Amino acid sequence: MNITELLASLQAQHDETGDRARELRDQIEHLTTALTETEARLAKLTTTQKVIAELAPAGNEPEPPETNTAYQAIVNAFNQHPDQEFRARELHELLGMPTDEASVNVTRARLGRLVRQGFLTQPGRGRYQKRT
Repeated sequence: MNITELLASLQAQHDETGDRARELRDQIEHLTTALTETEARLAKLTTTQKVIAELAPAGNEPEPPETNTAYQAIVNAFNQHPDQEFRARELHELLGMPTDEASVNVTRARLGRLVRQGFLTQPGRGRYQKRT
């Protein structure tokens, strides 16, 4: 490679690097603007949350009864069938609960919480059983 080719190669690399630097500066400018707008929105939401909290009546509101009832129904089902494994959908069918995907997903979350609390075990993926 001669000097002319070397200089041409260096110039091409310089031009490419300069273009990349301009692209990155444009991205930084765009992201800075987006961050500023997002932080402003976050500040507004924080203020709104504080105002609503101040206006809301004081006191601890209990969980809605249906949530407590759903947990109790799940626990009762496992107490009645301590050796049986259930999938969330099977549990819904046993308890006469809706079997639509959203309802079953809520129950999966509840079952996961009962596993973490030590009431249930998970002998297999998606299967739950009362801890003995």
